[in-house]
Amino acid sequence: MNAACTHTDRVEIVELPEQIAGCEDCLAIGSRWVHLRMCMTCGKIGCCDSSPNQHATKHALAANNPIFRSAEPGEDWAWCVIDEVFLRVTP
Repeated sequence: MNAACTHTDRVEIVELPEQIAGCEDCLAIGSRWVHLRMCMTCGKIGCCDSSPNQHATKHALAANNPIFRSAEPGEDWAWCVIDEVFLRVTP
């Protein structure tokens, strides 16, 4: 993780689940998403800020879990919504 983020101590989960059905909140309300993100504190799968509902950022702020990572295949980055910095995810 990058030293510019002051919230890396909250990271509990780095690895993505083997199967992801989609944004948990979008599936519950019958909405759509563009890209998926995973909370690195609790593992919740949400949709990106390009999606209509922006569930990943809403979760990060509401749950005080500021770091989420891309859940897209082949992507190894994370984002801290408080420090507004990209992080590289390393297993």
